[in-house]
Amino acid sequence: MSRLVETVVPQRLGAGFRWLLASSWVSNLGDGIAIAAGPLLVASLTHDALLVALAALLQWLPPLLFGLYAGALADRLDRRLIVVTVDLLRAAVLVLLALSVVSGTVSIGLVLVAMFLLGTAEVFADNTSSTLLPMLVRREDLAVGNARLQTGFITVNQLAGPPIGAALFAAGTALPFVTQAVLVALGAVLVSRIVLPAHGRDRSTESHVRQDIAEGFRWVLHHAAVRTLVLTIFVFNITFGAAWSVLVLYATRHLGMGAIGFGLLTTVSAVGGLIGTMSYGWITRRVRLGDLMRIGLLIETLTHLALALTTRPWVAMVIFFVFGAHAFIWGTTSITVRQRAVPSELQGRVGGVNLVGVFGGLVVGSGIGGLLAQHWGVTAPFWFAFAGSALFVVLIWGQLSHIAHADEEPAPAPA
Repeated sequence: MSRLVETVVPQRLGAGFRWLLASSWVSNLGDGIAIAAGPLLVASLTHDALLVALAALLQWLPPLLFGLYAGALADRLDRRLIVVTVDLLRAAVLVLLALSVVSGTVSIGLVLVAMFLLGTAEVFADNTSSTLLPMLVRREDLAVGNARLQTGFITVNQLAGPPIGAALFAAGTALPFVTQAVLVALGAVLVSRIVLPAHGRDRSTESHVRQDIAEGFRWVLHHAAVRTLVLTIFVFNITFGAAWSVLVLYATRHLGMGAIGFGLLTTVSAVGGLIGTMSYGWITRRVRLGDLMRIGLLIETLTHLALALTTRPWVAMVIFFVFGAHAFIWGTTSITVRQRAVPSELQGRVGGVNLVGVFGGLVVGSGIGGLLAQHWGVTAPFWFAFAGSALFVVLIWGQLSHIAHADEEPAPAPA
């Protein structure tokens, strides 16, 4: 058993990392439960498609509205205290939601408000949590640390959480929300055990939050490698968002897989991601990060092309398995590169800029995908995603090797 623990969580990463990992896995299990339970609760209260769509939108909006502020606060305040406080507030909202369900006073309006509050709290918790790893482990251990966090995310959030959430909802409508509240509160307790070093912020001069946000933007704009990385993530989330916005229609209508088949595609992708992250250490010992990023972007580009061409469900499942492995390998690589390059006192703000790029790309892409599918059919977004990704890969190809060595680039001078 001790050998297994050492393999999964090497002792050299320290006790702080183990507390962070335990908190991440526990909290992600709660969030995975909500992936199924949240939509089921909404569907049980309304059949209005507009309200169902609004529920999804309210989960996308918080990162765009508050991502930059969350990053600024993470660089101004005690990061551990932020995560603990926000998680306890999330638990309180979930308890109130569960009580409204039990008492029969729940309404679609109340659920929508709760989803927005939970989504907002999650922005602050997730952004701040992402700044903790570089404070706890050495630079050379960031890759394995991120891989372990991603493994937990895939296992408990993507694979275990949703079926548990659905089963709990079937057993009792309030049960999944009570369970999530307990898990989120436990995650807060685990994070509170972490001892963090100071994160380098100069407190000799006071500044406004807007000034802090502007400083983060300027740092990204003047750091060529990180700027290119954020731009790449933004563009590829536009193409990804365009294709994935109609994925349910693609699976049910184009492939004829039905609702169960659609769920199976998601599961297959998560399994691929799990295998990818489990083998991440082995891969990075043999493949340079620059080459790994190039390979990943090629895989994503060809994924869109292959899905546009195929009409066979089994082919699509193979594609989704490969894509799942790529998505989590590339995601782990990109966050590792960013964490290595960004000074500790700027981790929150640069993470906030990255977060806005991620969700901004998804929102723009979703709008494009919906329009394309409406006018030219359900495969049109995939053709758009292939063409857009291919063009951007050609333009960005030469810069990818520089991104992989972003930490070697001189930091921009303060304004």
